[in-house]
Amino acid sequence: MLGGSPRILEINLTTEEAEVHERDDLKGSLGGTGLATALFAAGVQYEQDALSSVQPIVIAIGPLTGIFPVITKAVSMFRSPLTGGLGESHAGMRLGMALRFAGYDAVLIKGRARRPVYLVINSRGIKVKPAGPLWGMSVEETGRILREIEGCEGHRSCLRIGPAGERLVRFAGVNVDTYRHFGRLGLGAVFGSKQLKGIVVQGDLTDFPIEFPREYRKVYGEAYRKVTGTEVMEKYHGLGTAGNVLALNELRALPTRNLQSSRFEGAAEISGEAFAKHSLLRKLACAGCPVGCIHLALHRRGFGAGHEYEFSQLAYDHELIYALGSLLGLASRQDILSLIQAVEQAGLDAISTGVALAWATEALASGLIAEAELGCRLEFGDLGGYLAAVEGIVRQESEPYQVLAQGTAAAAARYGGEGFAMVLAGNEAAGYHTGYANIVGQAVGARHSHLDNAGYSLDQEQGLSLDQLASKLLQEEVERSVLTSLCICLFARKVYDFDLVQRALGAVGLNWGQRELYDLGRDIFLAKRDIQGRLGFKPERVQFPRRFFETPSLNGMLEPWQAERLLGEYLTKVEQFREGTLPGDWFSAP
Repeated sequence: MLGGSPRILEINLTTEEAEVHERDDLKGSLGGTGLATALFAAGVQYEQDALSSVQPIVIAIGPLTGIFPVITKAVSMFRSPLTGGLGESHAGMRLGMALRFAGYDAVLIKGRARRPVYLVINSRGIKVKPAGPLWGMSVEETGRILREIEGCEGHRSCLRIGPAGERLVRFAGVNVDTYRHFGRLGLGAVFGSKQLKGIVVQGDLTDFPIEFPREYRKVYGEAYRKVTGTEVMEKYHGLGTAGNVLALNELRALPTRNLQSSRFEGAAEISGEAFAKHSLLRKLACAGCPVGCIHLALHRRGFGAGHEYEFSQLAYDHELIYALGSLLGLASRQDILSLIQAVEQAGLDAISTGVALAWATEALASGLIAEAELGCRLEFGDLGGYLAAVEGIVRQESEPYQVLAQGTAAAAARYGGEGFAMVLAGNEAAGYHTGYANIVGQAVGARHSHLDNAGYSLDQEQGLSLDQLASKLLQEEVERSVLTSLCICLFARKVYDFDLVQRALGAVGLNWGQRELYDLGRDIFLAKRDIQGRLGFKPERVQFPRRFFETPSLNGMLEPWQAERLLGEYLTKVEQFREGTLPGDWFSAP
């Protein structure tokens, strides 16, 4: 596997057959995002709906997955039923390691099963098993049963969807090993459309060769020392990303009550510090990571008289606290955990759910939708209404819920309220109100994510002009395309500079120069833009919700014309980049 041709496991759910292909022609895609992009571009049907049986699902790992510290991710690629465009999501836990020890660099799934099924994948091939009894079960119950049936052979990973995916909620996700997800852009609905309830990957191989073991040990040790012995990743183990809550609140950058405010009076109660002091139970790490950034809270819920309680462990982070906390005006840790649990068991994406609920709260108050149609009263700070609405989105028993299940953009298009619908290019916005780079970066990023180019971080750099912001957004996305092709966790982006990456690849027999890595990033970036264009995305037509310009941000009040200007600067640089006429030499190897 290492240094050879990528091994692709191709599964046809319609015929229940599988083949393994060793693809010499895909050596230059490296892995992860690069490999997934190439496979997806070859298989996507541009004229067909995202939920058509002909659309492919790709799950890929990189050549260093499971071999070096914090290189733990797997990349999924699909046509998004939420936006209609490119769907890309990344997940950790054990999936990357399991695929490595099953002997596959990527899995390509096509077709639609005749009945609900789940897959078992190992080095010997696949099994397609009936999942009828699992259909309708929660994420937790499905995972428990699959683990009992399939056991824990080798490096095992368990993917599954909940009722939201089965009922084709356009922002349903895929749960990965309980605490991680392919969350954004609706992969869970694509699973549901294929009647695929879950996948169990059994990494049953015992070992694989390292080309240059002495160099490998040297590079591994250097990476390990950076990860564990410096401050580069200390925050992720300590408070985790939940440590952003108080910091962003102080900076006036924490979206609150559907961004009616950028400061939350309850921030101290739902901060990372408060969760750590009162709720933190333990920390977990993805397979192959020494950091332990997954923070689990103990959630106690009463279910009967006589002091009867049940206990659960729930992962929390900044985005969940924002989307299911401050954005909805919830100032209680227990309320947030209750809502996280409901969202998790249904199999929904947390950010999209929170933004949809925040929009619905204002739409109800504005008379755009009726309380009778929702069957509950939505008010900022009221947990009960939000729990009922989550169930309503999954069940879709009335028109407003049927529309909400298509996403916030669809709901605003149907009922109005586009000005306070917190979506960027069709995808619900992440938990930052920092400035122009944040909103433009999410809108133009390949997967419309804050993780595409970290615009929220660029907004916190002082003295950058719009021209400089545009350059940095482009540069960051190109460089991240390389990191995600290697499936490096983006938390470790400051650990793995291109020099270390080059030496790590060399240790397993892959000779990539730094210039070749930059060229790869360029090619992936442009390929994904081409795919988005063919799927109908026109970045020059992006609309920014008025709410971003009505509420003070970290950089004060924002102006629509400045956002439009940054968008124009960015698109100009992209075209110059494509043509090789971009001024400056930032895109050259050090």
